[in-house]
Amino acid sequence: MLELRTVPADHPDALRLVREVQQVYVERYGEADLTPMRAAEFAPPGGIFLVGYDVGGVPVACGGWRARDDADPGLTPGDAEIKRMYVVPAARGRGYARAVLAELERSAATAGRRRAVLETGTRQPEALALYTAQEYLPIPGFGVYRCAPDSRCFAKALPVPAVPPAHPDGTFART
Repeated sequence: MLELRTVPADHPDALRLVREVQQVYVERYGEADLTPMRAAEFAPPGGIFLVGYDVGGVPVACGGWRARDDADPGLTPGDAEIKRMYVVPAARGRGYARAVLAELERSAATAGRRRAVLETGTRQPEALALYTAQEYLPIPGFGVYRCAPDSRCFAKALPVPAVPPAHPDGTFART
């Protein structure tokens, strides 16, 4: 079972998992991900960072989203960029990546984001399989790797969150 917790992107467990995924990038591409990122970008309401804990409270998965309302070609106001999706090798095959991604999408939609976007690479076949299985569609490149031949960018429309019906006094009913 996986327990997902929202943590600061500079939380020690988040930093450890991010170091591990950066090492995977070094092994597969020859360098870490060079995309500029600041922990503050993943703080609510403009983003979140999740760490997934397995039995015994062991951190085994992570991922985050940050608002991307800037003028980057290929992105539009309302986009949430998914970053640092990772599951430790010993915990793979249990659906943890799908669980992290689903919660990132849910929280981004709840925050008013209209589309999830991400960049991955051809040397990450497990990531490509996950995103296509979750109905992400190819989009033109964006960000640091927009022109990189190994880069693949994807997007998925996020559902509009249901809003509970309002009472005549303007308050919302709980369902």
